[in-house]
Amino acid sequence: MTFSEHLVDRVRAQLARIDGVSELRMFGGWCATVDGNIAVGVMDNDLIVRVGAEAYVRCLALRGARPFDVTGRAMTGWVFVEHSSLVRDRSLASWVDRGVVFAQTLPPKYVRTSTRR
Repeated sequence: MTFSEHLVDRVRAQLARIDGVSELRMFGGWCATVDGNIAVGVMDNDLIVRVGAEAYVRCLALRGARPFDVTGRAMTGWVFVEHSSLVRDRSLASWVDRGVVFAQTLPPKYVRTSTRR
């Protein structure tokens, strides 16, 4: 599966100020972790955001969001955000921040490899 390198570059720019960020390939796309916990990713032209179970329904009500479903069963706490809703940097930053804030609430994990540029 392919993913938008342009969107990945935009997400990287948003993550530049965050400590503990690593990159990896997962779900057939690209993901960024914070202290080993997935925060955001890119699959095709869409953003994947880990928002957590408590914010899940609230986030699904936001423009461009839909359940994260790659197997026929949605993963509660994760959303896809359509690329058309991420045209403005402010929109992208808002979604990236949601993923980072949630990942920072989780205990750090050991990360074996990093592909961060």
